[in-house]
Amino acid sequence: MSAEASPEYAIDVRGLNKHFGDKHVVRDVSLRVRRGEIFGFLGPNGSGKTTTIRMVCGLLKPDSGAGTCLGFDIGRESAEIKRNVGYMTQRFSFWDDLTIRENLDFVARMYDIPSRKMAVERALKGLGLTERAGQLAGGLSGGWKQRMALAACMLHEPRLLLLDEPTAGVDPRARRDFWDEIQTLAAGGISVLVSTHYMDEAVRCHKLAYIAYGRLLTQGSAAEVIAGQRLSTWALHGPRLTEVQEKLRRQPGVEQTVTFGDTLHVSGTDAEGLRKTVELTAQSTGLRAEKIDTGLEDVFIHLMEGSAASGGGKS
Repeated sequence: MSAEASPEYAIDVRGLNKHFGDKHVVRDVSLRVRRGEIFGFLGPNGSGKTTTIRMVCGLLKPDSGAGTCLGFDIGRESAEIKRNVGYMTQRFSFWDDLTIRENLDFVARMYDIPSRKMAVERALKGLGLTERAGQLAGGLSGGWKQRMALAACMLHEPRLLLLDEPTAGVDPRARRDFWDEIQTLAAGGISVLVSTHYMDEAVRCHKLAYIAYGRLLTQGSAAEVIAGQRLSTWALHGPRLTEVQEKLRRQPGVEQTVTFGDTLHVSGTDAEGLRKTVELTAQSTGLRAEKIDTGLEDVFIHLMEGSAASGGGKS
């Protein structure tokens, strides 16, 4: 274990940078994930989430930066990190013509796990797969495939799970069940770094970080992330919202407009200017206006658009 490692953190990395050719994919990213914490990693596609996760677990060397994962140096001790980490990608990569048990047994053999049969049975039982153990993987729904993939990650009893958009393409009920499992594992002391696009998943994390164009824009609890942007938000309800949205974009106090069905969220940091604009708009259009709490989705859209406007995508 690295002498500089803190026993408080499962992940403690500073100033990570990575280039692919002339593209600067990750820019000075620093992260701290406490032991037993679920840390949500959010951002648009191509933002650098997966590259960061791979650097943290020793699968990819950073161009610069340093830190530890489970107390091991990410540059010098990648083999030790891999032995203690479970890494699950969004792509299902098991064998369709093998049963769940056969898939898990094959993975256990590849990693030379001691007491292989016991490890497989423990993983099956722990993830509620025992009754389906003889079912072919190719016949499983998306939710059961994800559960099997998580069982494979847990075969070697890792202390840290790195989950890269694990519920992409899975129905809402299966996503909820999957997250119940994740929270149970975290309650047992396992640390989790998970990337996701779903706001209902983000709010179930203890801490969050948002990355865009390779830059880490904010991190903290959901409440801290929302408070840190100091956005005021109003909702307008009624017809012709697209037409109203176009007019609002040019009005004082309005920095962001987002439509959610028959509701238009209007946000800005100038609370008083925004209030006057929204109330005048409601009076002139007959729409109903109400002040609402700013949500995570409002904040993340604001962060992404702000980063794009400041040229964050340029190398």
